[in-house]
Amino acid sequence: MREILIVGGGYAGFYTAWGLEKTLCEDEARITVVDPRPYMTYQPFLPEVTAGSVEARHAAVSLRRHLRRTRLIAGSAVEIRHADRSVTVRPASGADYQLSYDTLVVTAGAVTRTFPIPGLAQEAIGLKHVEEAVAIRDRLMTAFDQAASLPPGAERRRLLTVTFVGGGFSGVEGFGELLSLATALLKSYRELSMDDLSFHLVEARGRILPEVGDGPGAWVVRSLERRGARVHLNTQLVSAEDGHVVLSDGEEFDSALIVWTAGNASNPVVHNHTDLPVDERGLLVVRPDLRVGTADEPVPDVWAAGDDAAVPDLASPVPGARTVPNAQHAVRQGKRLAKNIAADLHGGRVRDYRHSSLGVVATLGLGRGIFQYKRLVIKGLPAWLMHRGYHVLAVPTWERKIRVLAVWLTAALFGRDLVSLASVQHPRDAFVAGGAQQESGGREASDRTAA
Repeated sequence: MREILIVGGGYAGFYTAWGLEKTLCEDEARITVVDPRPYMTYQPFLPEVTAGSVEARHAAVSLRRHLRRTRLIAGSAVEIRHADRSVTVRPASGADYQLSYDTLVVTAGAVTRTFPIPGLAQEAIGLKHVEEAVAIRDRLMTAFDQAASLPPGAERRRLLTVTFVGGGFSGVEGFGELLSLATALLKSYRELSMDDLSFHLVEARGRILPEVGDGPGAWVVRSLERRGARVHLNTQLVSAEDGHVVLSDGEEFDSALIVWTAGNASNPVVHNHTDLPVDERGLLVVRPDLRVGTADEPVPDVWAAGDDAAVPDLASPVPGARTVPNAQHAVRQGKRLAKNIAADLHGGRVRDYRHSSLGVVATLGLGRGIFQYKRLVIKGLPAWLMHRGYHVLAVPTWERKIRVLAVWLTAALFGRDLVSLASVQHPRDAFVAGGAQQESGGREASDRTAA
């Protein structure tokens, strides 16, 4: 039986395994997926998770529930040696071990790109995983509770100051959704006003949302600023030590919540720990049919897709263009991968990957969005409805579609659920504190009895 090993259970890995299950017979191959998380994160929903518009669990698609014929291994691939046909896996606990394979699929996914900025590692949080989105939401809502009990001043201002670094889709959508949540929260906190809020979006380039045109990008900036936000273009984060933000334009302020969304970097196993060919950016060299290698030197039995693969964009008029790392491409590359691997095993025709963009759409908060397809630009509520419609169709499985729709319909009738569960990030605190109080009370009672 052929061993097919898939490194990474994100979009491309999930859809590759799902497609292979539907295409291959059980006795043809054993499919294995290696990923540290037991679910695929539907990342376009993460901004709405931060705003409470989508339940956190609904942005996570269980691998075990939907990949019923696939062996799932909870661990990280730390080394790929195709010369030995082996992958070294590091589990959550225990020693590293090796897995052998006949066919390898690399869909490890990118990691958050960071820089050696003072205080960044200690103070900032990313927006790439469900846990991070939940933590961002809970931190903001907890900050509102704390600020409401304080008089106007520096500490209240610090608690209600939010800083996003990075003006790509993830940063702008997360920023817009969190600003929408904060504005909605003010209705429940009579002690606070819009003047207490301070939202900053920091972008090193001269514009945000590079995937859309200059005009739509400028409109988004104006829209955010009309809602009370500050957008710092051509500006970099210089320092964030102890939550004190210093920007390259000279502005300084204290911020209780700092979110870093300034781009992706290739997965370390691809960039540094493999004998497979990579380009100058640390991405796997991939042919149009998603095989690793070049037209002249293909690597046998190795395929790749997603954020860590430099896949030629055959639909682009620009020579040498590569597909951009987004969900649109990753999902479709995963589906094409499954078909190509099955065709290769069955002696059929392997096809090149080609996909023309369906346009780009972004949410900017409840009832606000922007859509662009070539020269067609749609703004405001219609674009926001298009965003929701597209993603509820794109999220895998009917079960997830129905759950997300149910939450949206409930919110339309009753509003968003404005409850913070930040304490779940420290589940033992109440237990430990209760035990300490009981022990202290017992000592005091003994002292009184002895006296």
